[in-house]
Amino acid sequence: MPKSKRLSAMLKTTTCLIALCLAVAACSPRVHTRGNLPDPDVVAELKPGDITKDEVAELLGSPSSTAVFGGEIWLYISERAETFAWFKPEVKERNILVVSFDEDGILKEVERVGLDAANNVVPVDRTTPTHGSKLTFLEQVVGNLQRFGKTE
Repeated sequence: MPKSKRLSAMLKTTTCLIALCLAVAACSPRVHTRGNLPDPDVVAELKPGDITKDEVAELLGSPSSTAVFGGEIWLYISERAETFAWFKPEVKERNILVVSFDEDGILKEVERVGLDAANNVVPVDRTTPTHGSKLTFLEQVVGNLQRFGKTE
């Protein structure tokens, strides 16, 4: 085989390999990490009965959320999700650190909750009825033409 044909074949092969590598790299999932999950070593230092709310806030930072009623429970929530190409994101990991306090603001309990404790909520697919007439597209167009045709 002549040298120019071998060079051309190598160039085509190299181009195809580069295109294939770029295509595979473009399809790798995107990882999204959101939330606030404190350092596990710091969480291990939290001893119920010894620490106040202010000390917990100083060690862990402000919580992601607090209990709606009473405010005696703080939640530190974090989540890791992957998105592949144009598909819906898939949650791979979710961690919730639940920090409970007593009435005096002293640490009562520290608990970890993971994705396995999650509930799958399926929304109801209903529509709210509205009053009035339902016009077709053609009726709307004709109605608009009549409205603009009037001059006073």
